[in-house]
Amino acid sequence: MNDTEKVYVEGTDSNFDKEVLENDVPVLVDFWAPWCAPCRIVGPVVEDLARDYTGRIKLVKLNVDENPQIAMRYGIRSIPTLAVFHGGEPVTGVIGAAPKEQLKDMVDKVVSPVN
Repeated sequence: MNDTEKVYVEGTDSNFDKEVLENDVPVLVDFWAPWCAPCRIVGPVVEDLARDYTGRIKLVKLNVDENPQIAMRYGIRSIPTLAVFHGGEPVTGVIGAAPKEQLKDMVDKVVSPVN
């Protein structure tokens, strides 16, 4: 996979349950909006992280302006908010543009180690 390939699924109010809650692998959800400068900064970091965990985690990016129902359901009040869902529930997360190492530590708590 090269850096120009899309490594994420675009989440929506209508596909969130299927793409996130009903998934067998942990799902990293990036709650963001295009006008949010910290979101634009952390976006490539999150996509790079998804490449690092190919096959072990799924990345879903959800624009909160276009999908307010899901943002309201999970009480998203600040963006970027990054949350890891596993077994249909949010299990860990971080608010704000966190560095890659912090995001990696968060994901490592949920993702199975490489065999």
